[in-house]
Amino acid sequence: MTSSPRSAADNRHRQADLTLALVLADLADAITVERFRASDLVVSSKPDLTPVSDADQAVERAIRDRLEAERPADAFFGEESGARGTGPRQWVVDPIDGTANYVRGVPVWATLIALLEDDEPVLGVVSAPALGARWWAAVGEGAFTQSAGATPRPISVSAVTELADASLSYASLAGWIPLGKFEAMTELTTRVWRSRAYGDFWSYMLLAEGALDLAAEPELSLWDMAALAPIVTEAGGRFTGLNGVDGVQQGNAAASNGLLHGALLAALGSA
Repeated sequence: MTSSPRSAADNRHRQADLTLALVLADLADAITVERFRASDLVVSSKPDLTPVSDADQAVERAIRDRLEAERPADAFFGEESGARGTGPRQWVVDPIDGTANYVRGVPVWATLIALLEDDEPVLGVVSAPALGARWWAAVGEGAFTQSAGATPRPISVSAVTELADASLSYASLAGWIPLGKFEAMTELTTRVWRSRAYGDFWSYMLLAEGALDLAAEPELSLWDMAALAPIVTEAGGRFTGLNGVDGVQQGNAAASNGLLHGALLAALGSA
């Protein structure tokens, strides 16, 4: 399906939204960096037994408050506080993707900020200050990354066409057991050139940069994926569920440079 051309006004609005998202990322970074490895960091368990820190809650609250002031008509959906408001435009926020890393002092974590229009992500920002890196994209505008102090640069996926030459990343192997795909996933790791568990957002950002070729996870929430998908797709890749349906509404993810997507789905026994 070919999308309709956007007007100059639409382009200006999209750029304004992206500018705001980058400001929100700055706001989040100021909080997360200050609290990272703090001796008084407060960590508790959510009902699903995953950790949440006072930094997660502070970041989400700060972003939500800023959006209520800047975009009062837009809906909001955050990992920690849930949904607020209704309408075709919804901001989706994961205040700290990789909280388990964050609370243990591992520097692989990021704030994920996305804007959805009619349930489709139209922009995404991933900010990982402990890695000194940030990535962003808006539909139709390309994907970019910036290292600390450097000039932003465009990014694109790899041109690898064979599984035997591909580099694969995932979050964990045990997570594939409930789907009955543990054997399929472990076999896939033997068929590719290289496999590593970079995990969380980082797998997908390395994919968008062309450093990796494949990434997949068996169980994800909307806030885990919404910011990642536009960066991967604007870099030239493909982001679907394990069922091959494009987008972020499937509860899991398969991402690739596009050239290897069919092979990835086939290897995992997906449609």
